[in-house]
Amino acid sequence: MTVLREVRAHLRRRLLLSYRLDPEVARSLLPARFRPQLIKGYALAGVCVLGIEDVRPTWLRGRWGLRSENAAHRMAVEWDDAGETHRGVYIFERHSSAWSPVLFGGRLFPGVHRKARFTIDESGDRYALTMDAKGEILAADVEVGGEWRSDFFDTVDDASEFYRAGRIGWSRRHDGVTLEPVVLASEEWSVEGARMRSLRSSFFDALPPGAAVFDSVVVMRNLPLTLSAPRLG
Repeated sequence: MTVLREVRAHLRRRLLLSYRLDPEVARSLLPARFRPQLIKGYALAGVCVLGIEDVRPTWLRGRWGLRSENAAHRMAVEWDDAGETHRGVYIFERHSSAWSPVLFGGRLFPGVHRKARFTIDESGDRYALTMDAKGEILAADVEVGGEWRSDFFDTVDDASEFYRAGRIGWSRRHDGVTLEPVVLASEEWSVEGARMRSLRSSFFDALPPGAAVFDSVVVMRNLPLTLSAPRLG
């Protein structure tokens, strides 16, 4: 099977939900290669919820392509390579509404996915969504605009630059051992502050009491997107 090294897509909407995470708990969740990237004494973890369409190989022209809802639970991390420190994210798990990422993720293209059912209610600047994946639950009600608060970042621009720098996402392959990277990038970059009206995450709620505290949410909308798999070794 020929492995695709790069695909393009149109980003309809990306919600970045962030939690402050206890550093010791954060370390216990990561493979040995990585360590949490600490900001003001805390690790930053969260969920990236992507609504994408026109997903296709870069060589396929036109606007036709696949459409899906996706969610990735992840943490900002650092690792050392050739004497240099690098930053990105470690992805604990990915879910998708479409069967193609579930069947071919980690095979035709890096990124193992599990199947999930998504319900999305988009009304202007408000996004209410749920994800259900055999006991894994995510429910968020987000509204763009209004007063934005974060203990990690002083401004939305600071948050924007942080997320832009963390474009390399590492995750385990189907064997549960081997790690592989995927790079998410955009020729354009626009981030908006938003308010969280309600939030439930079975992934973070299952951590020890007080270990994970919601921090902030930002939104990206209507941008071109490229997903690529770097060649290793």
